[in-house]
Amino acid sequence: MKRKNLAVTLALVAIILIAAFATLYWLNTAPETPEFYVGVEVAYKNANVSDVREMVDKVKSYTNLFVIGSIELTYNQTALDESCDYIYNAGLKIVVLFTNISNYSYSTLDWLTKAQQKYGDGFLGLYRYDEPGGDQLESKDLRFVQNASSNAETAELFTQRLRAHVDYYVGSADRIFTADYGLYWWDYKTNYTAIFAEFVGNQSRQRHIALCRGAAQAQNKSWGAIITWKYDKEPYLENGTELYYDLKLAYDAGAKYMIVFNFPKIGPYGTLTEEEGGHFDALKNFWDYAHSNPQAFGSIRADVAYVLPRDYGFGLRKADDSIWGIFPADDLSAKAWNDVENLVNQYGAEFDILFDDEDLDGAISRYDKVFFWNQTVT
Repeated sequence: MKRKNLAVTLALVAIILIAAFATLYWLNTAPETPEFYVGVEVAYKNANVSDVREMVDKVKSYTNLFVIGSIELTYNQTALDESCDYIYNAGLKIVVLFTNISNYSYSTLDWLTKAQQKYGDGFLGLYRYDEPGGDQLESKDLRFVQNASSNAETAELFTQRLRAHVDYYVGSADRIFTADYGLYWWDYKTNYTAIFAEFVGNQSRQRHIALCRGAAQAQNKSWGAIITWKYDKEPYLENGTELYYDLKLAYDAGAKYMIVFNFPKIGPYGTLTEEEGGHFDALKNFWDYAHSNPQAFGSIRADVAYVLPRDYGFGLRKADDSIWGIFPADDLSAKAWNDVENLVNQYGAEFDILFDDEDLDGAISRYDKVFFWNQTVT
């Protein structure tokens, strides 16, 4: 009997010791740094290699991504090659914006193939067709669908015509990106790898996160945020404190890509300011925050979903916004707007906006609470 009691005691001691060691290991194991990219897009008109070098030298110690957004620079293959070489040698990932192929004197397909061979994973991807959803909502000249008889027809034509622009590069670029401020759901139905939600003006960041992240998660893709103009005149960008908190919000909400749009060149570094507490300090402070708080990445999770009808391309920038840019607001528009405003006030960035089509079935189980457009939002 004594031997049996001794055996039981030893077994209990062993279990306690194993549990203690496991707890200590868990407490002392730091979470891995998530995969994320943060950087600046140089989009100055007529930017040159010197502009790229100066910005790279300025930010290379606290960013890991550089976007060449000046189309004039990309028209010059020699300048583009020199710029990409410099970015790569500085240890930053490269994204290049290409516009209409008719503007180039060289094959952009061949260039992309060679760039991926030359830079390997240092070449992150291609930026193609800026703001396709925004153009559909706002631009009479650039929208993909000028006339249609229904939301369903517009959705089909929009994705079909946008996909042609994206698919042209699918075999030559591993990743294809764009930035947008509307119709994210249908952007993602093409072959984009990720959409960068535009944090623009005083538009709700939480609403754009809900739209972009919701679309990305429904289609098992990643998403990002790009901080663009707050003002349509100097100083254009928000201040350094606001920039820091926008970057932090995007990171905490799970954005894989975070970019500061830099246009026009109104100072030595475009719209970015050097003073204490300015934009460069904001980038430095965010870089430190992200690397010191890996557990914060994606900590603002969406447990709530708001579902709108299939093909309902409502702009969601105001209560009477257009639908697909070609139909006026309808009986649902004001309710949808008020519902989303209530959700922002109640949940902040902890909700997503989805649409009731074939991509909804696989996504809806992720959420603890789901509201449909014909229900009361509480």
